Amino acid sequence: MEVNVRDTVLFAPKSFSPDGTKKAAVVICPGGSYHHLGMPHEGFASAQWFASIGAVPFVLQYRVAYNCHHHPEMLEDIEMAIKYIRENALTYGIDVEKIGAIGYSAGGHLVTMAGVYGGTRNELEKLGVKTEVSLRPDFVMPIYPVVTMQDDICHRWSRRSLLGHREYTQELKDEYSMEMNIPSDMIPTYVLACRDDPVVIFENSVRLEKALAEKNIPHRFAVYEKGGHGFGMKNGWFMKEYHWNEDMKNWLREINMID
Repeated sequence: MEVNVRDTVLFAPKSFSPDGTKKAAVVICPGGSYHHLGMPHEGFASAQWFASIGAVPFVLQYRVAYNCHHHPEMLEDIEMAIKYIRENALTYGIDVEKIGAIGYSAGGHLVTMAGVYGGTRNELEKLGVKTEVSLRPDFVMPIYPVVTMQDDICHRWSRRSLLGHREYTQELKDEYSMEMNIPSDMIPTYVLACRDDPVVIFENSVRLEKALAEKNIPHRFAVYEKGGHGFGMKNGWFMKEYHWNEDMKNWLREINMID
């Protein structure tokens, strides 16, 4: 079911939990360099898997540079999605304290940004949208994520798509380098990356993990020697060999988000 909330497009399940239990919800943010979105293999395939483990999935079609959208519109979209889910939790059988987000590649940057800034920035208020619920997810899972905006290892296409054509001052690059802004109360975080990633340099995830560790944030860093980039949850060789999402499922159990 497609839900349109202002400019935000959210693909939501059609019905709530039939057994009356309250479940976790996951906002799914596909990657695509903040320019386009990998909806089939990172979006809808992920939704099917999360539903199979008892979570309620929502696929977010956030705005991207392909259609001339730049920051803060992406952050507005994930905040609007979380707002919608919290306000309609009863309809979908969701526990309002178990609303998380998974993001792939640039989507990993987006969900991390929601965790970093969701407690302090309310982009929706700037639009005149009244908000009485938290816009911050309760946990995030950045998968082969874009993390930094620093010149040495940043994914430049993602930076350009996110920030647009402007002067990239050091202040601006620092503000959107997630590893430099992890708060002391950062939410639980699951990071996954492959050392042989040819698209987003592996060091992005290393810097994020280091920042989480320095702040003593509950997290897990899943590292694979081979796997590349962009595999999502499609049934390709990487999934068949490693079943990487099973480790993530165990982590979700460990932090008491799923049974």
